[in-house]
Amino acid sequence: AARNALGKPAKLKIAREHIDEQTPFHWGYMFDQIMQQRGGFDIILANPPWEILKPQAKEFFTDHSVLVSKNKMTIKEFEKEQDKLLKIPAVRDAWLVYENRFPHLSAYFRASPDYHHQSVVVGGKKTGSDINLYKLFTERCFSLLRSGGHCGIVVPGSIYTDLGATGLRRMLFEQAGIEVLISLSNEKYIFEGVHHAQKFCFLAFVKGGVTKEFKATFRINPREAVQPRELASFIYTDSNFIHLTTDLIKRLSPDSQSVMEFRSELDVQIAEKMLRYPLLGEEMKGKWNVGFTAELHMTNDSKLFKTEPDDERLPLYEGKMMWQFEDGYTEPRYWVDEKDGRAALLGKTNEIGQKLEYQDYRLGFRAVAASTNERSLICTLLPARVFTGNSLLTSVQPDRHDILLFLVAMMNSFIIDSAIRQKVSQNLNMFYIYQLPVPRLTPDAPAFAPIVTRAARLICTTPEFDDLAKEVGLGSHKKGATDPVERARLRAELDGLIAHLYGLTESEFAHILTTFPL
Repeated sequence: AARNALGKPAKLKIAREHIDEQTPFHWGYMFDQIMQQRGGFDIILANPPWEILKPQAKEFFTDHSVLVSKNKMTIKEFEKEQDKLLKIPAVRDAWLVYENRFPHLSAYFRASPDYHHQSVVVGGKKTGSDINLYKLFTERCFSLLRSGGHCGIVVPGSIYTDLGATGLRRMLFEQAGIEVLISLSNEKYIFEGVHHAQKFCFLAFVKGGVTKEFKATFRINPREAVQPRELASFIYTDSNFIHLTTDLIKRLSPDSQSVMEFRSELDVQIAEKMLRYPLLGEEMKGKWNVGFTAELHMTNDSKLFKTEPDDERLPLYEGKMMWQFEDGYTEPRYWVDEKDGRAALLGKTNEIGQKLEYQDYRLGFRAVAASTNERSLICTLLPARVFTGNSLLTSVQPDRHDILLFLVAMMNSFIIDSAIRQKVSQNLNMFYIYQLPVPRLTPDAPAFAPIVTRAARLICTTPEFDDLAKEVGLGSHKKGATDPVERARLRAELDGLIAHLYGLTESEFAHILTTFPL
């Protein structure tokens, strides 16, 4: 339904029944001796819920209609069914009661000093837009411990990687001692009813002090399904663990302090070599810099999306429509009237016929990319005159096409992809890309042209890329590589050239290849 279609929210004075509805729990009152006299609990063991604190419309309406499916409905189909359901008084009342729970709870958690680690400023922007219950529970567990008290908690793997958990990582690094971090994949469905790509994190820490180093093991995946009671003997094998220092973590990810999923000391050695180059998010004078954006939102801008093409409409590209060095992997589902799309992109800026990013070639990468997939970082150059949904993030700089080709080649390499796979959980956003150490080669560097030429031959295979092909010396898309064997050779050569850029040995590069089992 359209925003505010069901009426505007009204503020009410808090009454006793409002408080009772929330079933509040006062730790200081319920555990007076423990909290007031002992300073907190000695040990806390927790397996909290993992849910985002906001209305889930599809989840709600599945209980009221057999037609509503969480995954197999288009936005338009769902909105049409939702409008029908909201005309039923009982469903409408139930929806309003459900939706009413969230605004005041969200406002409380955002403002309460008890949860001030839920959001921090990273790169000038506030993190943690969505409130997740596991994050609230983690901070609450920390506050309930006495100094020197221990906590063991089961949380999603995103706690050690995602931007939104930056505040919690800072809390654990600066005010606690992490004892062990264990990441367990669910690829053998150890936990029934949970997606196979979901990563679990068993985290143990002691309150007080600082974390300088800790034991960790990542993505343990038993060859055969095991029972939960058998996990301990399987996990606690010394050879599975490495020691990580917070110094290395902060150098690899100075803003968000994300923890990379190193599986061996060789991974650490490779990371140190890559760190000879600056991170992409670092602004450098006299060098090219990068910037990315999300263009049209698949939910908030859905009113712009048309299901049929037209002369005045441009295709809407989504992440699933492209692959490494390829666009048009699938046909578009939606089109956008160019005038409406421009207005959405300009916002409050006046329309004076200015050139916008969608009118030129730009780099795009998939925003949904689990580390268990065949490849995680998937990008290419997009043709001019296409709009993009938020599942496909696009570049706003650099504006030089040859540098964009170089950057696409770097991002599609096994080396860069392996670095991303050590960080990403389920979604790949801009901050992960900004944390990549990438050489800022310019056209006068000897290694630049060989990389750019090969990337151009892989991308410029259709007439939409003729202008780009001419610009970089190919002549036309007819000089592009379409034969699968030739494309595989060009990609292998690119991986070799990029391995040399980072100074990797043959054994180091061979190790990286073993981390891509698919």
